[in-house]
This record gives sequence, C-alpha cells and structure tokens, in this order.
Amino acid sequence: MDVEILARIQFAFTIAFHYIYPPLSIGIGLIMVIFEGLYLKTGNKDYEILTRFWIKIFALTFGIGVATGIIMEFEFGTNWAVYSRYVGDIFGSALAAEGLFAFGLESTFLGILLFGWNRVKPWVHFVSTLGVFLGSMFSAVWIVVANSWQQTPAGYHIVGTGLHARAEVTDFWEMVFNPSSVDRIIHTWQGAILAGAFLVLSVHAYYIRKGRFVEISKKAFQISLVVATLFSLTQLLSGHSTADGVAVNQPAKLATMEGHFQKNSPADLYLLGWVDKEKQTVTGIGIPGGLSFLVHQDFQAPIKGLNDFLVEDRPSQINAIFQFYHIMVAIGMLLIGMTLYASFLWWRGKLFETKWLMWIFSFSVILPQIANQVGWFTAEMGRQPWVVYGLLRTSKAFSQEVASNQIVFSLVLFTVVYSLLLVLFLYSVNKKIKHGPYEEAVAFSNSKNF
Repeated sequence: MDVEILARIQFAFTIAFHYIYPPLSIGIGLIMVIFEGLYLKTGNKDYEILTRFWIKIFALTFGIGVATGIIMEFEFGTNWAVYSRYVGDIFGSALAAEGLFAFGLESTFLGILLFGWNRVKPWVHFVSTLGVFLGSMFSAVWIVVANSWQQTPAGYHIVGTGLHARAEVTDFWEMVFNPSSVDRIIHTWQGAILAGAFLVLSVHAYYIRKGRFVEISKKAFQISLVVATLFSLTQLLSGHSTADGVAVNQPAKLATMEGHFQKNSPADLYLLGWVDKEKQTVTGIGIPGGLSFLVHQDFQAPIKGLNDFLVEDRPSQINAIFQFYHIMVAIGMLLIGMTLYASFLWWRGKLFETKWLMWIFSFSVILPQIANQVGWFTAEMGRQPWVVYGLLRTSKAFSQEVASNQIVFSLVLFTVVYSLLLVLFLYSVNKKIKHGPYEEAVAFSNSKNF
C-alpha cells in the first residue's frame, strides 16, 4: 500500500477516534448548564445531584478528548509536511484563536467546575460550568473554521510555487466566514449536542427500566428529551442549508452524495440505494427529480452530474460516500421520529410506562455517534481528490520522505493505545453509571429511589 493511502488511513483513524469525545463534552456541557441552572432557580437538590453526577462523566470525556487530539497535530508535521506548509498561515490563525478564546476559557473555569463544590458560591460554580461549556463550543468553532477553509477557501492569496507554495491570510474575517463555515459550525454543534443528550437519555432510560433512581431519572430524561427534540429538528434545517452550500461550492461532492452521473440534468433523491460506478447507475428507492426540487424548488431543474467533471477532479469512492451520506440522513430522521414520538407519549402521560421505548433509548447513544462519524466521512471523502478544494491535491500534500513501513508501525501503535484508552473510558463510565447519581450523597438515602 502506498504512502498516501496509509497516511490517509492513519489520519482518518485518529480523527475518527478523537471525534467520539468532543461531541459528548459539548452535549453533556449543555445538559450540565441546564441542570445546575434549574438547581439555582428551584433549590431542588435533585438537580444538584444530577449536575454532580454528569460533571464526573464530562471530566472523563474531556480528558480523553484532549489526549487523543494532540496526536493529530504531530501527524500534520510527520505525514503531511507539504500540506502543513501550505495551510500553516491559515491554520495558525485559527488554532491561535482556539487557544485564546476556547482553551483559555476552559482552563480558567475547569478547576472550579471539578473541585469548586462547597468552596465557591453556587452562582460562581454555575458561571464556571457555563464557561467550560462555552469554551468547548468555541473550540469546535475554530476547528470547523479551519476545516471549512479547506472546503471553501476564502480570504487568502498564494505565495511561492510548487512544493514551497503556501496560502497566506489577506482578510482574517473573510477566512473565518468562508462560504461554508457558518452552516458547518451550526450543524456540528447540533450533532455534538445530540450526542451528549442521547447519552443522558440512554443512561436514565436504563435506570428507569431497572427501577433504580426512577424519580430523579424521570426529571433528567424529560429535560434531555426537550434538548434532543429541539436539536434533532433544527439539525434537519441546518443540514438542508449545508447541502445547498455544497450544491453551490462543491457540486462534484453533491453529485457523489446522490450518485448523480448525467451531465447537467434533473437529479433524483434516493432514500437508499447502491451505486454502480462502472455502469453509472444507482439501484434503489428514490424520488425522481427530488434533489433538483430540494436545491432549486423545481423537479426539472438541472444539477451538475459527475460526468460534468474530469475523472481526476471528482471523488473515486462514489458508493462509499453515497452510503455514508444516506446513513447520516437516515439516522437523523430516526432521531426526529424517536424524540417526537417520545414527546407525544410524555404529553399523553404514558412515556415511562412504554417499556419498549425505554429499551430503545437505553441503546440510542450509539446513533448520534454513528451519524457524526459518517457525516465527517462524507464531507472529507467527498472533497477528494483535493485536500484544499481546487488548490492542493491530496496526492501532492503528504510528506515525501516518510516510508510506508514507518506509517504502518505508528498506525499499529496508535491502534493499540487508542483501544486501551477506549476500554479504560468505557470501564470508567460504566462504573460511574452502575454506582448511580448518589455516589457522593449518602445523605439522600431516605429517597425511595436509592
């Protein structure tokens, strides 16, 4: 296997593993803010107990997220030296902003969040919880800004030529607000909040099913259900807006996502299917002209197809991108259906008596994680063959002096270490969950749920 493919596999593995944790931190962070805000407003100790419990799980996700994220920065220098030189000015600006606005905010308040109970006033602790949550949100902003610039470059000029060419920022805010950044930031935020909300739903559905901590879990479930319902619905809107942007800025990616080959012709919208790259056909269930309608509100409006582009200028893994994209959409619709149905049962007063639904929610934590992963796969694989869209090809961006055996060795090493980290994370979270939210509150033993 050649160096380019190995370098791509290694980076895909490390970023996919890393991306398990930051979305959970963002989503749990919002839930913690709501729990603690309700505690300050109502004085109800249940909300304090829930806040303390979820802070511990937040700390685990935050710590593993930081540890796994550091590796990617080293990979830029070792495996992607040409790329690093090319985007260094752009990424340097974005990552410096992340350090200033995100890490600075998180590091200021993290200690108070974790160790400040009974040491600071309740409102100070709440401000710290809010500060850590906002810091995680800002961190996502600058990472997505940097990645969005690769998708839709803006606010730059090119200095130098060949292997020594690099992009320099000419307008910082034009770089930040490049054509795809706002849609992608909002969509990423929503996916992250859903990941955290469904983890909370999963844990408290499990408690309700097992008859443990039932009353406090009902409160946590209801609050998380409101969050999950709101963000699953709004994510549908941001997803549509993002797709509209792809149609304008990356038409080859859009054509790949729906397996549309014909030049400048009406495009179908598939619910599911299989792409035959050689025959240039899709076998599946689709809505004729559906993609044309979504983009132009006209079933007969032409959409650029893959045949409008040179073979070397369009993605090669067409069926994989098609499948990843449709898995993401299918899960998104499933989350909407689940949350709306659960909200309906709540309104009818039958939510917690519907045992089969509680069973489904107990395992639902995996769904937003899969959707987040395949969504990123769609975005990054759909950008190929460009690492910076229209400017720098992936085949020209990797380090010329790195040997394939070196990448294989480090990939095996990362796989072992990351697998151990995952096992440690799952073991620690499972231990916290089994112990329950009253870990530090034995005084609450008079509760009927303890």
